[in-house]
Amino acid sequence: MEQVNQVQLRDMRRLSDPELADELKTAKEELFNVRFQLATRQLKNYRQMPAARRRIARALTVMQERTASERGANG
Repeated sequence: MEQVNQVQLRDMRRLSDPELADELKTAKEELFNVRFQLATRQLKNYRQMPAARRRIARALTVMQERTASERGANG
């Protein structure tokens, strides 16, 4: 079974804003590729779909936490 290299939430919190944006872009591209493989019946590991969605959710969560903390600090 192929081991998917996932960035955990604690690791994402250590990333800078540009790195986090890059991680989000990469995760969205991965989800697109997984969906494409599913549609063409080339996908062998069906667990890649929820894993890709979780990566996107983790990145969005960290981004949301940062904007909320900035709003709290500024106002």
